[in-house]
Amino acid sequence: MMQRTLIWDWPTRLFHWSLAASFALAWLTAESDVWLPVHVFSGYLMLGLLGFRLIWGVLGSHYSRFANFWFGPLKALTYLQQLASHQATRHVGHNPAGSLAIYGLLFLTLVVCALGILILGGEEQRGLAAGWLTFSQGKLAKQLHEAGATLMLLLVGLHVTGVVVESVLHRENLARAMVDGHKLATPETPRTRPHGILAILILLGMLGSAGWWFSGNGAVIGSLGTVATLPQNALWHEECGSCHTAFYPSLLPARSWQHMMATQNEHFGTDLALGVDTVRLVTDFMTTHAADRHLTEAGFKTDRSLPADAVPLRITDTPYWRKKHRDITTADWAKPAVKSKNNCAACHHDADAGTYDDGAMRIP
Repeated sequence: MMQRTLIWDWPTRLFHWSLAASFALAWLTAESDVWLPVHVFSGYLMLGLLGFRLIWGVLGSHYSRFANFWFGPLKALTYLQQLASHQATRHVGHNPAGSLAIYGLLFLTLVVCALGILILGGEEQRGLAAGWLTFSQGKLAKQLHEAGATLMLLLVGLHVTGVVVESVLHRENLARAMVDGHKLATPETPRTRPHGILAILILLGMLGSAGWWFSGNGAVIGSLGTVATLPQNALWHEECGSCHTAFYPSLLPARSWQHMMATQNEHFGTDLALGVDTVRLVTDFMTTHAADRHLTEAGFKTDRSLPADAVPLRITDTPYWRKKHRDITTADWAKPAVKSKNNCAACHHDADAGTYDDGAMRIP
C-alpha cells in the first residue's frame, strides 16, 4: 500500500531551489557591468551552497546522501533506454539519469565558480584571486567561464526535460515533490527527518550574507580584496587638471600621449605653452602609465580595441569607449549632473583614482 512519505528534507529542498535561483540570477546579470556586484554575489552564493551540499551528501538524510544515488554512467544509459521504451523503473529517490545530472551540475558549479573568482582577480584585480592573473589570463578565464556556464545551462535544460518526461511516465509531479518533500512510497521506505532548524539556519545565513554584501562591504565588488592604487603625479595632475578632468594615462596608448605632447602648442586649438622640462616629465609619466602598459582593465581593453597604428587623440574615439557607452541615452548625457562626455566623475566614482572599475559606475 502506497502512502505519502517525506523523502526530501528541508535543507535539500532549500539547496535545490536556491542553487537554481542563484544560477538564474547570475545568468541574467552576466552581461551588464551595473549588475556585476549581483552577479558576483550569486557566484559566491552558489559556491557556498555547493560546499553545504558536499557535506550534506555525506552527513544528510537517507535520500540526500551520495552513497544512495551513485549509479554510474552505464546504469544511467540503461535507464535512459528504458525510459525511451516506457519501461523505466520508478525510483523513490534520484533515478540513475537524474543522479548523473546532479553530479554534473555540482561539478560544473565548482568549475564555473572557480573560474569566476579567477576572472574577478584577473579582469577586476579584486576578490580572492586579486593579482594572481594578468588581464589577458583573466580574459581567457572569462571565455572558459562563459563556456562552462553555457554547458551548465544545457544540462539544466536536460534535467528539467527528464523531470517532465518521468513525471508523465510515472504519473507523479516530481517538481512538486521537491517543493513539499513528499512522494508516494511503501511503508518500508526509509523515512526522512525534516531537519527544519538546519534549513532555517541556512536561510538566515544566505540572507545575512546578502545583507552584508549589499550594505556596502561587497557592493563595489571590492569585498575580499582591493584594487592596487595607481601611481599619481603632481605635475601631470596640475597641468592636465587645470583646464579639464585629469584623464588618467591608461585611457589612451603611449603613442597618443606622445603625439599630444609633441604638438602641445596646438592642443585642440590651444597653445599649452609648456616648458621643455615640463613636457618631458609629463610625457614620461603618461607614457609609462598608458593603456598599452595594461595597468587597469580599462587600459587593457582600450589597447586591445585599437589597431596597432591607430593614434586616437580623444578617449571617446576609442572603440572600447564607444562600446561601453553605446547604451547610454541622450537623456542621460543631458542630465545636469553629467552635462558632457568629458565629465567622467559624474558616473565613475573612481575617476580621480583612474581605475574605472565596473562596480564603481553609476549613472546619476
